[in-house]
Amino acid sequence: MTTSSHRRAVITGLGPLTPVGIGKDSFWNGLLSGQSAISQVTAFDPTPYHAQCAAELTDFHPEDHLPPHRLKRLDRFSQFALIAAHLALADSKLTLTPDSPNERYGVSFGTALGGLTDAESQHTSFLEKGPKAINKALALRVFGGASHSHIAIEFGLQGPGTTNANSCASGNIALGDAFRLIRENRADLVIAGAADAPISPLSFAAFDNINTMSRARLDPPALACRPFDQRRDGFVMGEGAAALVVEEFSHAQNRGAHVYAEILGFSLNNDAHHMTTPLPGGQPLVRAITDALHQAGLAPQEIDHINSHGSATQMNDHNEGTAIQEIFGSTETNPNLTVTATKAATGHSLGAAGAIEAVATCLAIDQNVAPPTLHLEQPDEDIHLNLVPHKPQKQTIRRALNNSFGFGGINSCVILAAPD
Repeated sequence: MTTSSHRRAVITGLGPLTPVGIGKDSFWNGLLSGQSAISQVTAFDPTPYHAQCAAELTDFHPEDHLPPHRLKRLDRFSQFALIAAHLALADSKLTLTPDSPNERYGVSFGTALGGLTDAESQHTSFLEKGPKAINKALALRVFGGASHSHIAIEFGLQGPGTTNANSCASGNIALGDAFRLIRENRADLVIAGAADAPISPLSFAAFDNINTMSRARLDPPALACRPFDQRRDGFVMGEGAAALVVEEFSHAQNRGAHVYAEILGFSLNNDAHHMTTPLPGGQPLVRAITDALHQAGLAPQEIDHINSHGSATQMNDHNEGTAIQEIFGSTETNPNLTVTATKAATGHSLGAAGAIEAVATCLAIDQNVAPPTLHLEQPDEDIHLNLVPHKPQKQTIRRALNNSFGFGGINSCVILAAPD
């Protein structure tokens, strides 16, 4: 696995909350089913917008997971985060309570927009009825750090606590930060993940106006998200969250925990080029992947599977696909490597995407199955990779790479490996 003297960080609990499924089993079955959660927007009337589709959590009922007194202080984004943490801890078979606080347990979370959509609805009330009409807890609901703070309060986690807001790379970066906290002996257990609930009129309009979302009008609407397909024309907004329990290896071993994967490497850099357009040629992305490989002590041929960022935008998919080929080779030279883009099923949940895809990567390793890339009918002519079209593929997956990239040119990579 690794000969490093650093402490080892392993993942022992998975808590996905997504449009294709809530909880590990439902989420995994949803990914493998070949069905997409993308449909016509129902949260509001999309008629005035160019984009028409989203992946919504339509069957989400927070009262099934949290008592009324907790829900009063939680907007949708914080509900997602806290419930995902509950799911991850239950999967990890850990019981943590505020009655037994732990200074060695922490939280590392991420979000792109935090409570912006809650602020949007409250602003409408403010304009219509004045200051007394807004929620008394609004100041505590809207800031991004509310997610990790609520998790810390719920479970008595008095160790390091942070929420990053690195756009669509936030979830991957939260996992990487948890990895570093464990390695550097600053924590023994970290709940890592991300949450976003961006599907509201203002947020949707903001992304629609910069022409980053798919404007395709297709039947069925799910076909609007087509990663690595020649006809791709933008991402489809989603919502959701995922939490992962990250533990120091001996801590997990001593309690007999099931280990899904070990974190071997993490990298983070910036294109330093443009807020929405990736640097042509993608060399910072190449460097991010190679830096993660170097930290993990792995050669490119030792990676079996990649969960790509695969956002279905023209330049991002092209840059990522060609960067992967530059490092790992094409299907001709590296036929065993699988590359999948799960956003065609889940939509793009902004900051939560990397955490959701980390869960998918852990399950791919645990189950030795690569999830499919949906709607791939006409692959990009410049990308010659096994993109696992339409159906899942059985294979031995010992080591995998999870890519997440964000506005502002942020590139993050996490390498996961099967446990020894």
